[in-house]
Amino acid sequence: MVQNYSKILLIKFLDAVVIGPWIHSKRPLLKTGNASFADIGGLDDVIEQLQEVAVIPLLHPEIFLKGGKPPIRGVLLSGEPGTGKTLLARALAREAQATFYTISASEIISGVPGESEKELRDIFRLAKEEQPSVIFIDEIDALAPDRHISSEGSRRLVTQLLTLMDGVEDRGQVIIIGATNRIDSIDSAVNRSGRFERIIECQIPNVEARESILQIHTRGMPLEEDISIREIAELTVGFVGADLDHLCREAVYRAANRLFGHNRLVNAEKIEVQEFNQSLN
Repeated sequence: MVQNYSKILLIKFLDAVVIGPWIHSKRPLLKTGNASFADIGGLDDVIEQLQEVAVIPLLHPEIFLKGGKPPIRGVLLSGEPGTGKTLLARALAREAQATFYTISASEIISGVPGESEKELRDIFRLAKEEQPSVIFIDEIDALAPDRHISSEGSRRLVTQLLTLMDGVEDRGQVIIIGATNRIDSIDSAVNRSGRFERIIECQIPNVEARESILQIHTRGMPLEEDISIREIAELTVGFVGADLDHLCREAVYRAANRLFGHNRLVNAEKIEVQEFNQSLN
């Protein structure tokens, strides 16, 4: 049974971030979706790997020049929807003080022959001009499907992407982050040397990871002492980061709805936290 939690102070609503087919954030990077690695819970191992293969090369390319070997320029994030892949890419760009571009494969694919390839070329060109840069490709399985079982248009798009990714020197100080929850459907050539050379899995969080995520999502909502984040984490088996974020938002909306009317909502100082229970149900 979910216990009845007592009360919670309603401080603020969190702002939602809407990402279009691609967004260009100019340096100096004051905002990259308001995300940093400190805003991501339960993915410490993934963050450590990204810092190693992506942040360090973008901030200190001279290390690899002296070493005589180019850094990894492509990282593939694999995991279920809502496990934080997009958030990781945006935080990476902010940590590396890099220009950020994001490509939504479902939106860039066009029915006009050659249009999708042109848009890809334009984004890579802009990324090179504004380097250091991070290009994030969401749903890359839709952009680079297995060419043996795809249409002629899809094969042309895959070939264009591979051409753009080939050659570290040609790309300059640009790193590509791909995200997918269907890694087996991606064309095998994508993972070859010089392209996506590192695959990092974003796993469904365990109870400790869920507790860490909840601590982040509730840090703008000061809790009474008798509210246990650990107990909420134990009740949310199978929840990913996006689910936990929605749970916290839904609890606030239910609390606001319970306060009957604008005047009472404006003047209220405390609201009951039983809305967490209702949100879970």
